[in-house]
Amino acid sequence: MQALYESSIQSLPLISKGKVRDIYAIGDDRLLMVTTDRLSAFDVVMGEPIPGKGIVLNQMANFWFEKLSHVIPNHLTGIDPATVVAANEVNQVQGRAIVTKRLKPIMVEAVVRGYLSGSGWKDYQETGAICGIQLPVGMKNAQKLPEPIFTPAAKADVGEHDENISFAEVEKRIGVDLANQIKQVSIRLYNEASVFAASKGIIIADTKFEFGLDENNQLVLMDEVLTADSSRFWPANSYQVGSNPPSFDKQFVRDWLESFRLNGQAWNKKAPAPQLPQDVIEKTAAKYREALETLTS
Repeated sequence: MQALYESSIQSLPLISKGKVRDIYAIGDDRLLMVTTDRLSAFDVVMGEPIPGKGIVLNQMANFWFEKLSHVIPNHLTGIDPATVVAANEVNQVQGRAIVTKRLKPIMVEAVVRGYLSGSGWKDYQETGAICGIQLPVGMKNAQKLPEPIFTPAAKADVGEHDENISFAEVEKRIGVDLANQIKQVSIRLYNEASVFAASKGIIIADTKFEFGLDENNQLVLMDEVLTADSSRFWPANSYQVGSNPPSFDKQFVRDWLESFRLNGQAWNKKAPAPQLPQDVIEKTAAKYREALETLTS
């Protein structure tokens, strides 16, 4: 499969290139969002693409947008991306792009955690809490939390690390009512998705949502939702408390990066990233495909 590391659409004005998505303007009220095959880990974009990853992510997000549309409106317009670009650019958008409503983004990542893992596990080991939310004593890595918790983060620029912030800080930044609405919707989305995923043999350990406001100041779900990039998916049949389960997401790349040594030195988690070996690229691509097939079969 031909990988797309970076789009090069000339027929529309480029607005931004994020870690994974390239965004173009369609008039004043719509956007073309192209999901490339770039991969970021520890908020650093890898130098090598994961072939087909963008198509998988796009299909997975669209699947969840449709399944959860009864909970909250989303940014999809239903317009075929092939109709908004030049004929010679269609190959860059087929299967990997969407046309969305243009929203006013809320600069908070709505993170929901149902299990103790990743940076949450490190935080808990040091403080007994995650983002200031106190948890029971004696919990183990990968253990299910008593109930899902909302642990927001402030969005960072490309190449910078997102910063965990308290709920009080979210209220201060965007207002009490909107903060509470985002918290409640995020937990509901997580709970409904978790029940469905469990029926397919997948545990959603944690995920993040992003929201914007439309022209009527109504809250709208945007960007991506419950993909293998924005979530930690674990196969239920190999889940075991006390150890990191083998995941369907980019944890495979994270684990390799954590073990990487050059002249005895660990990577400092700043750009440039170490070059990914071909077998890591292929295994990661296979994990993404497996996640999509498992969820949607």
